[in-house]
Parts: sequence; structure tokens; C-alpha cells
Amino acid sequence: MPQIPTAIPTVTPLGFHDQPALRLALPGGDAAIVALQGAQVLSWTTADESERLYLSPKARFDGRGPIRGGVPVCFPQFNQRGPAPGLPKHGFARGMAWTPVDDEAPADASTAADGPPARAVLRLGDDAATRALWPHGFEARLTVTLSPGRLHLALAVANTGDDTFEFTAALHGYLRVPGIAATRLRGLGGLPWHDTVRDIHHAAGSTPADAVLDFAGETDSIYRAPGGPLRIDGPRGPLLRLDQGPEFTDTVVWNPGAALVATLGDMPSDGHADMLCVEAARIAAPVRLAPGARWEGWQQFTAL
Repeated sequence: MPQIPTAIPTVTPLGFHDQPALRLALPGGDAAIVALQGAQVLSWTTADESERLYLSPKARFDGRGPIRGGVPVCFPQFNQRGPAPGLPKHGFARGMAWTPVDDEAPADASTAADGPPARAVLRLGDDAATRALWPHGFEARLTVTLSPGRLHLALAVANTGDDTFEFTAALHGYLRVPGIAATRLRGLGGLPWHDTVRDIHHAAGSTPADAVLDFAGETDSIYRAPGGPLRIDGPRGPLLRLDQGPEFTDTVVWNPGAALVATLGDMPSDGHADMLCVEAARIAAPVRLAPGARWEGWQQFTAL
């Protein structure tokens, strides 16, 4: 039996795979689930009950290791491209417990016509565990804003210490697609990019401006961030529009392909067929943050 929608947006705690999480919900039926581990969005469903994110059915929920799927937060490094030796792959933030904090921000003007959004803010600060890996004072906040047909994520980092530090970061979104072989990505044509599978750099203009990406095998590429939106199309037409703020200067496109996915213990052998990662990232030019300074980058997904 369908649930009767509530009159106002709600943010409520719940257990998700026995791990603490928050559920954001709108009166029209849109909903999102955010794990406190890593401030990781694990589910985003639109009013038509379509799941828009990919969460591996073999994802591990042990409260320590990374959770495969959703939107992991990579900080203070992306992959192994980071500021200090010995940091975990994609940094430590995705494996740590973040704390929900009160949201005092007003509703976005862009969503006012749709009614107020549901919003959650989660915080991670330095402690003995983080300083053993990365000896800096910081505060990271992820703001998750849910409005009808739209999910907006904003990652903010403040330097609360006495020394300048550098970091790289990404919102590592796993997006659900109805068959990777029939999926197309538009909006990255003409940009310089690095094919990390083959370790080949491609200059600007090496592809036509209207080039469309398809996926026939392992893909792991870093593009200069586009000036406009990206669009993911499926066999029946447009699926998602993706926008990102200028502070995220790179866009990563990743699909493991059949051979690599078979080696991943937390993915089914055919899991690559149902997902595509399109990530807002800061990789090529790390953020350099002075004491007291603050940086923020955002990414937005819109259902089409």
C-alpha cells in the first residue's frame, strides 16, 4: 500500500543495513538515505519510485570499510593522488562517522516554487585518528539538499589549524543506468582528458565538441570540468542532467568493465552493467587552503 505523503519535508534517523543513517523525504514522494559513515548518500528515489543511484548488492556495511555505491565523499585525497604518503585510497573521510548538525540555511530560491526542500548537514572534524594520517586541523561539511526531481550535494572544507594544507577531493557518484552498453554521456566533447587505463593524455580538441561517450569496456578518465551540464541518456532517452560548481575543476568518468568488476569482492560479476560513475572532482590542481580559509564545491543531479 503506498504511503500517504507527509505535509512537510522530513529528515528522520533510521537504521540502514544496521548502520545509522538519515532519511530525507518530500511530500511528493522523493526520498534519499544518507549514511552517517562517510556522509554517504546511499539512495535517491524520485516521486515515480525510480532509484537513481547504484548501490552494490554486495556492499559491505561493517562501519569501517568503504561502502560500494551511492555517493562516497573522497577527502583529503582522490584515489592515491593526495597530499601525504600513507593516506588510504580516496582518503579517510568515507570510512569515518560524521555527525549531523542543525541546518539553519534558508530554502534555496531555485526550489521555492516546488516547496521547501529537505536538507541534512553532516560534519567531520579532525581528531587523533585523522591527525595520525594527516596532521592538519580541518572541518568538513556535506550538505544534502533534496527537492522534487533533484539532489544537490555541497562539500565544504575549512582550515581550522595553524598551517596551510593542500587536498584533493571528489563526490564519487555511482549512478544507476539501464544497461551500460546502451548508455551515452554527453557534454565532455572537445575537452582535454587523461585516459588513466592506458595512461594517455589527450589535448583539447582531440574529440569533436559534440562527441558522445559510450562504454564498451573499462573506462577511467579524468576530464577538465565542462562549462555546462552533462547529460546521461539511456535506451529510452534522457535519464539525468549533471551540473557541478567551478570549484570542482575536473570530472571523472568510471566504469570497471567486465574484467575488472570480476576482481571486486563487493560487486556482483555483472555489476558494471548497471552503473556509471560521473564524479565532480578536484584532482589536477589541489586546493591550497590557508588557516581560517574555506572552500566549497557542489554537484547536482536532476532527473529527466
